[in-house]
Formats: sequence, structure tokens, C-alpha cells
Amino acid sequence: MAKQNVADQFVDILVRAGVKRLYGVVGDSLNPIVDAVRRNSAIDWVHVRHEETAAFAAGAEAQISGGLTACAGSCGPGNLHLINGLYDAHRSMAPVLALASHIPSSEIGLGYFQETHPDQLFRECSHYSELISNPQQMPRLLQTAIQHAIGRSGVSVVSLPGDIAAQPAPDRSAETALVTSRPSVRPGDAEIDRLVAMIDEAEKVTLFCGSGTRGAHAEVMEFAGKIKCPVGHALRGKEWIQYDNPYDIGMSGLLGYGAAYEATHECDLLILLGTDFPYNAFLPKDVKIAQIDVRPENLGRRSKLDLAVWGDVKETLRCLIPRVRTKENRRFLDKMLKKHADALEGVVKAYTRKVDKHVPIHPEYVASVLDEVADDDAVFTIDTGMCNVWGARYISPNGRRRIIGSFSHGSMANALPMAIGAQFTDPRRQVVSMSGDGGFSMLMGDFLTLVQYDLPVKVVVFNNSSLGMVELEMMVSGLPSYGTATKNPDFAAVARACGAYGIRVEKPKQLAGALKDAFRHKGPALVDVVTDPHALSIPPKISAEMVTGFALSASKIVLEGGVGRMVQMARSNLRNVPRP
Repeated sequence: MAKQNVADQFVDILVRAGVKRLYGVVGDSLNPIVDAVRRNSAIDWVHVRHEETAAFAAGAEAQISGGLTACAGSCGPGNLHLINGLYDAHRSMAPVLALASHIPSSEIGLGYFQETHPDQLFRECSHYSELISNPQQMPRLLQTAIQHAIGRSGVSVVSLPGDIAAQPAPDRSAETALVTSRPSVRPGDAEIDRLVAMIDEAEKVTLFCGSGTRGAHAEVMEFAGKIKCPVGHALRGKEWIQYDNPYDIGMSGLLGYGAAYEATHECDLLILLGTDFPYNAFLPKDVKIAQIDVRPENLGRRSKLDLAVWGDVKETLRCLIPRVRTKENRRFLDKMLKKHADALEGVVKAYTRKVDKHVPIHPEYVASVLDEVADDDAVFTIDTGMCNVWGARYISPNGRRRIIGSFSHGSMANALPMAIGAQFTDPRRQVVSMSGDGGFSMLMGDFLTLVQYDLPVKVVVFNNSSLGMVELEMMVSGLPSYGTATKNPDFAAVARACGAYGIRVEKPKQLAGALKDAFRHKGPALVDVVTDPHALSIPPKISAEMVTGFALSASKIVLEGGVGRMVQMARSNLRNVPRP
């Protein structure tokens, strides 16, 4: 049996860590790795058209599977293309191992063709970024990188010159056991004691939940029920906390709706559960705040805390539930539930008037119909921009659906690449890419990846021939829109030219049938929906000072729009409010 080279050992270790595929674009410095993948039946090479797609796909697969994933780029320009998707994965806490192959080791530092310094370039978007300059660093360096990615939930980058990858590997006896899962983290007794005392003393408590509540839905509901408190969420907490929630009071932030803002400002104690919600303008200044997070660096960086609790949400709530006193007074909860229902009733009327007859089609109507006809366990990948608005307001979580996007990094063009990674995770599960026309056209070449691998992703393009969110930002700042219009092709015709199913929808009555036909199609499909670029209503009291990037700084100044089936849930929750 021939002795392994470094590339063989590298790939073997990825397989041991649970990696099933390596996303990337082949290139000369990557050749030893690609050949090692070819000869290893336990892992596949996924050839994408752009390395940015490779990183987004790996990040999405990690978010769906919860396990380590991997992507690769060849030396210089190849691995530079990874950086945007890696930033997104890192900020989404997705465990991704990125291989940045490198120029010949003897030429590093001498201005060689395509030379960069990837071990330095990727440090800001990773927990670990190091160069293998000698075969003897394997396998320890790769194992260390894997343990950083899994243990700290983020990106690790290994830079590997092609000539080193082709050299004989060191003795495998140096290998150690790999970390492949994260432990539960329980807070210290002192923090639990203090938090119990704060909760018992407070008359009005509000919970505000983020993605750190993943897997803790039952505990959050039990806790909220015991202390009679409303439960709001950030966008990344929506899929984990909104469903089956009789205490739901909506979402805060620019895309917010309902009574979440009021509940966080009118309480005596606000408890931030597993959220690194970045928009501190929406957080109160004169309310006691306790924050629970498994990542200590998140504690207190958005708001002044009265108590910082280091621990994961599920374990912390398990400690709290038996110790806090049951509250009997639910006046604050009922007040917020009523405000929430009233708020939703108000905005839903704005987009229920003849939207099924309006041409161009209201994008809200598209999202609403999409929510109705999609599978109960569908994965939705959502483009940054106006698709975020429609996804936040209309896609209904139920504990089985997944809703992922570039919610922390805010990159364009994320939905299609993320759909690729999500679909590879389970080819039988329905995956829907909610793509804006700007985002889709930016990485449209990777629609060919769907065709090449016959991935049954359903791409729904919200085609308003503009960069809608950018246009909104300009208008809010008092600027005339400029450079936001796009001249688009018939995207459905493009899809058909690529060998996929494509259909264009210009009238509302065609929409439901078109979506159902596309969803029934066995392979990749695209539905090009021509939507109204003027559908978004802008609140009358907004000012430039209220907008900083993606945040608004006033309580009730949010984008108006419909809220889909959430209004029905709010009405249902109101039935539980005792009547005098």
C-alpha cells in the first residue's frame, strides 16, 4: 500500500470529523486535495461556479446539519473569493473548515504569481487561521483547526501550499481523538441565585430571544408560563421561538412588528436569551437587563447589563424553572398580547385590499402564497434586502421548517448558494430560495450547479427590477434613488436555457398554480415573479437620523406591511386572555 501524502491525510481527517463534501473550484494548487477526494469514497467534491458560493453553501449545510462542513479555494484569487461567505458563516456561528491552498512554499514572500497571505487575510473572519509550512504539522494543525470550528462555532482556515500537500504524510500515530460536538454550559451558582432574585422581585418581565434558543423552545415556554411574561424575538430567533408560542409579542428591529418594542421598554426586567441583537437603538436604556449567552464575548456589548450570565439557554432555564416563584399576576402579559394583536390588525389591512388582483404583483402576496403552498418541513433561504422583509413577516415557522439567511452579515446573493448547501444535506427535503432579482443575478452562474447535480431547489425570484432595500435607504435619507434600477432578462427563460424548469408569472391569478407546478417538478425549478417595485409603504415620520445601516432608532418607526398568518396566531393567543 502506497504511503499517504499530506493531501490524503488531510481528507481522511475531514472524513473522521464528519465532513461529507468539499465545496470549491478546482485549481492547480488544489490538485493534490482534489485527487485525494477522488480516491476517497467517503467524501464528495462539489464543483461550484464561484468560490463565494462554496463558502455560503458550506455555511448553510452547517446550519442545517449542525456538524462540520468544508470548502476550498485555490491559491490567491481562488481562495480570496471565499471570504464573503466565510464572514457570513462565522457571524452565523456555523462550524466551517476552509482550505485556502497556497503558492509553492519556496516562493512565499517573494512576490510570486497569485501570491497572497491567506493565513493573515482570513483572521478577522475565523477563530483560527494558520499556514502548514511543513508536513510535520499534520495532522495536529488540522485537528486544532477543526476543534476551533466546532468548539467555538465558527470558521477555521488552513492554508496549505500545493507542494506541501503532495509530500509524504507524517506518521499517523500523532493523531488524537477529535472534538465533534459542543458540551452544555451551566452558569455558576452565584449567577443563578442573583437571576432568581431579580426575577422574583420584578413585577413585569419580558424575554427577548435569539438563535441561542435553538433546542430550548420547551424550556422557554415553560419558563414564560411560570412567570407570566411576554416573549419577543430577533429575526434569527424567529424559527426557534415563534411557533406554538402563546406568549408571542412579535419581533423587534427594522423589520419588527407587533408589541416587541413596547414589551422590552415597559417591563421591569428584560432578559436577553441567546441573542446578540445588534441594534442597540431598539433596546431600553432605563430597564434592568440580564443577558444569558453561551458566548461570553456577547455579554454586555449591546447594552448595559445588570447581570451577565454565561451559559447556554437550555441549561440555564433548567436551573431557573424549579427555583423561581410562580407569578399569578398576568396583567402585563395580557396587556402586551392585546397590543400585539392590535398592532398586527392595523398593518395587515394595508395589504389585504385586492392584492390578489393587483398588477404588478404585490411581493407580500407572493410571500403569503409561498408560505401556504410550501411543505411543512421546507427550508427557506432568504436573500438580504426586501426578501428579508417578506420572509420575516410571512414565512411561518412551525418547529420543522428552517429559515436561514445572511441575517448577521447582511450579504447580497446569499439565498441561492445557501440553498445548494441545504439541499445537499437532504435531497428529499423541499428547499426554497427566496431570491431578489439583484441577489440572484449577482451569483446567477451557480444556478448551473443546481442543474449539474440535479438538485431540486426551487428558486422564487422576486423580480421588481430594482435594488429595493437600497432604494428605500436612499429615500429615507432624503436622496433621489440612483443606480438602483436593473434591466433584467426573463429569468424563467434563462432557467430553461440552463436545462431547468422555468416559469414566469405576471398576474396574481397565475401565482399559486405556478408555484405548485414548480414544487411538483422533480429537479431544479425557477419561478420568475414580476413584482411591484413600489409596494413598500414608507412611514410618514421617518428621518435620515433614524437610519444607520439596517437599524431604526425610534419605537414605532418600522416598515409597514402585512404579517401573514401571524395575525391569526395573535388572535388565537388573545382568546387565552381572561375577560373581566
